[in-house]
Amino acid sequence: MYIAQPPLYQLKKGSAVRYAYSDEEKEKIIIELGGGLEEAVEIGEEGEEGESVEIIEEETEESETKKGKKGEEEKKKPSKITIQRYKGLGEMNPDQLWETTMNPTSRIVKQVTIEDAAKADLIFDMLMGDNVAPRKNFIQTHAKKVQNLDI
Repeated sequence: MYIAQPPLYQLKKGSAVRYAYSDEEKEKIIIELGGGLEEAVEIGEEGEEGESVEIIEEETEESETKKGKKGEEEKKKPSKITIQRYKGLGEMNPDQLWETTMNPTSRIVKQVTIEDAAKADLIFDMLMGDNVAPRKNFIQTHAKKVQNLDI
């Protein structure tokens, strides 16, 4: 069995739109688009459209100002990279869903085997089942490795 993999992020800079399927890919695309990771600033709240983040590029000395029509200098606005976090397929409009997940010529599919399903079932039972001891052991074992905890 195969499943289609939707992206986790949409990154926009001007008219350029890119999609990232992991945090590592997102960071790589930000750098490719000329943004700096340390300038990330949230510009929206979580909601139907997901979480938006704005990354403002640093201006160079050459791009800081430009000459106006009468020779006055005008401050150039910094370029922005807008990042939208998708938490599910329902947050994409139909065109985005087709472009990223459904189009047979561009989609990413993952093969799922019976072994994968059996392993997922064991993990699900451990983390969500009625037996507390395995869940407690898992949490105690992996607590120091947690990076993104959403409370």
